[in-house]
Amino acid sequence: MDLKRLKHLVVLADSHHFGRAAAQCHLSQSAFSRSIQTLEDELGLQLFVRGTHDVRCTPAGEFVLERARKLLFDSRCLERDLHLYSGCLIGDLAFGVGPYPAASIVPDLLTDLRQRFGQANVRVEVNNATYLMAHLLAEELDFYLADLRHVPDAPHLSLTRIGLLEAGCFVRHGHPLLAQAEVTGADVLKHGLASVQTHDTLRLQLGRLLGLPPGTRLPLALECDDLDLLKKVTTRTDTVLLCPVAGAQAELAAQQLAPIAVKGLPVLGSNLGVVALKGRGLSPLARYVVDWLAGAGLPPF
Repeated sequence: MDLKRLKHLVVLADSHHFGRAAAQCHLSQSAFSRSIQTLEDELGLQLFVRGTHDVRCTPAGEFVLERARKLLFDSRCLERDLHLYSGCLIGDLAFGVGPYPAASIVPDLLTDLRQRFGQANVRVEVNNATYLMAHLLAEELDFYLADLRHVPDAPHLSLTRIGLLEAGCFVRHGHPLLAQAEVTGADVLKHGLASVQTHDTLRLQLGRLLGLPPGTRLPLALECDDLDLLKKVTTRTDTVLLCPVAGAQAELAAQQLAPIAVKGLPVLGSNLGVVALKGRGLSPLARYVVDWLAGAGLPPF
């Protein structure tokens, strides 16, 4: 079976249009149509229903499409692994992180990489979990760091536990909450809470812990994926910041921020782990990074 024709099948199924699919494959439309027809003849199956404006898979096409994606994925993995084996002993690296790991453990990781593997090219995507998952599935990232509680249980994903990235609530020095003997959830919400984009499940849980009615998501007065920006706003206003303890170390040491204990809140944090595609081997450099993260000293969860 010709892998090139299987690729044409996948592209056509995704684009629903012969012209767009042909252009994406750098073929004339007639040559692309012949490739699809040849595949159908080889299999003895009609794979697509040709409509006036679009093209859709038949049930047989859906059956073949699922297996074609797997074959093409395995082929790309084999090609990549052979390349690494035959000469690229370190390999370049592209991985993703959310704003919290980016501001806490990733700077030390990148410092170590630059010192040990100065010739390697490393690309780090800092973004939210939805973006990172999409780019992992597109094979544009080797892996990404995530709170494993919010990663779907899927057979195509490989999950590696790293540890608990502890978090807490912080306010500026001189904040009125620091003068209170006890701080409640209502006190925090009165001043407004700042955080990066947070999964709905966690916001529902935090809302309940802070005394909100069941089913109420924790309201965020300021939501931004730039932790440095959030910290600056917190040092200048009465906003309460929710962030990793490690991400606020510099501001704590400079006495720009101070921690507060909120009644009813347990130890907060992210169950940090590595999310990768199952079956797609890690390069030596990617494996080094995963091992470094596992040995970073984060408490277990």
